[in-house]
Amino acid sequence: MQVVVTRPQNAAVRTARKLEALGHETRLLSLAAPEHDVEALKSALAVRHSAIAITSAEVARLFGMVGETLDRHLLTTVFSVGRASAQAAGEAGFRTVLTPEGDGRDLANMIIGHCRDFGMPAEPILYLAGNPRAPAFEARLKEEGIPFRTVECYRMAPRIPKRSETEAALLRPVPDAVLFYSRETARTFFELPPLIEMPERFLSTLMLCMSPNVARGVPQRFAALTVVAIAPNEESLLDLL
Repeated sequence: MQVVVTRPQNAAVRTARKLEALGHETRLLSLAAPEHDVEALKSALAVRHSAIAITSAEVARLFGMVGETLDRHLLTTVFSVGRASAQAAGEAGFRTVLTPEGDGRDLANMIIGHCRDFGMPAEPILYLAGNPRAPAFEARLKEEGIPFRTVECYRMAPRIPKRSETEAALLRPVPDAVLFYSRETARTFFELPPLIEMPERFLSTLMLCMSPNVARGVPQRFAALTVVAIAPNEESLLDLL
């Protein structure tokens, strides 16, 4: 299959390797780019906290940008969504990284269970977040009265590719499938000129989404072609191919 990957460039390259190993042809069309705030991360770490929570591998990659600032925090427990985030946190040097199978709500439930077993933390959990992000993680912790502090360390800025890049990825020829990892990226994709000017050309293209929330960014006209992964992780997404 000919598959378009819409992730940010660094992550897209890793996904492309996986797809090629599975025998697919890959085209990269990155529709977002991370903007890191290293100083926000340093300042966040300087304030007392009981544990760290992350819901994106992008935050975990930031750990490698703060140098020795991280050293005295490596014994802090990290609660992480997804294998990629957990692996990146482990590679940064954190000794204890706990991760559930699932999404932000599942991570919140893990933390809630941890607090029931070991008691409420004396200091808030530090949630190192991005913008935009899904609200489920923070909402669930608030429901249960778990103390936490959210600090935004990066934002995903929309990236509008040149028309020549877009047409090369989408029209030569039209792909069999497109992979979507975020709702915002899906929205950006359907605002690209080929999708606005000739949407009928894509009525045989599978729109593969990592979660129901991501799928909400796909217009209704493509609903019959939209498929959602069983679990919100890349392994389940690629299983759809």
